[in-house]
Amino acid sequence: MAANENPQDERTEPAGHPAAREFRMADLAEEAGITVRTLRFYRERKLIPPPRREGRIAWYNEHHLARLRTIGALLERGHTLGGIAELLSAFDTGRNVGELLGLENTLVAPWSEETPVRLTPEELADHFSEDITAENLSTSLDIGYLAVDGDEFVHISRRLLDASTELVHQGIPLAAVLEAGRQVRAHADALADVFTDLIRTHLLSDVLSRIAACEDVGPQEVDHIGETIEKLRPLSKGVVEAELSMAMDRRVRAELAQWRREEEPGEK
Repeated sequence: MAANENPQDERTEPAGHPAAREFRMADLAEEAGITVRTLRFYRERKLIPPPRREGRIAWYNEHHLARLRTIGALLERGHTLGGIAELLSAFDTGRNVGELLGLENTLVAPWSEETPVRLTPEELADHFSEDITAENLSTSLDIGYLAVDGDEFVHISRRLLDASTELVHQGIPLAAVLEAGRQVRAHADALADVFTDLIRTHLLSDVLSRIAACEDVGPQEVDHIGETIEKLRPLSKGVVEAELSMAMDRRVRAELAQWRREEEPGEK
């Protein structure tokens, strides 16, 4: 630990700076809700600017506190420290987030083709009748299938709504359908991680490293990456559909084989 970074030496307010709120290291960490060790780590990773030096004492200000709170908020939303560093670098060099990759429109264009559905409470009841309970509504809102907009509900997907309605009409309780939906969502997120990792590792690694080094990315490179990602959209869906279809075939055959064994005399 450096002598000028001892938390015990940095707990008093600076003299002669009434107009600017400044913090010693320990005070800043406490204000931001992190440990001094974490603060040092962020500074070593250059996630926050260097402090102002006054002799052997390091002074941090409101800008440092705001930066730490931004980092905390981004971490809560699932961003990695590497990704946060790139975003903060963009801000520090005067670029906006859309310029970070030069691929904003391509990367954030929806991969899904789902159509939201607006429903009155009565129309929602028409779909699920007595299964519309407070618990099921709460679960649907928690999963993200439903959202409330004024006096209406908005279902996230026409296809998911139709599938859920048919499953309920076939005799499966809505609570079971929602629990299955929650599990499918978790597996779908895992699959999305697989494809995202492929894109990040094999298509964008060079671009990300150059952006982090504040180097420009040419428009031809942006166009090429955009075209590649567009080709991957249907491919990723096709891979998942093919694998799910084959998995269902394997499972059904296994279930049939088990039923036959159970019905054969002398078999356990």
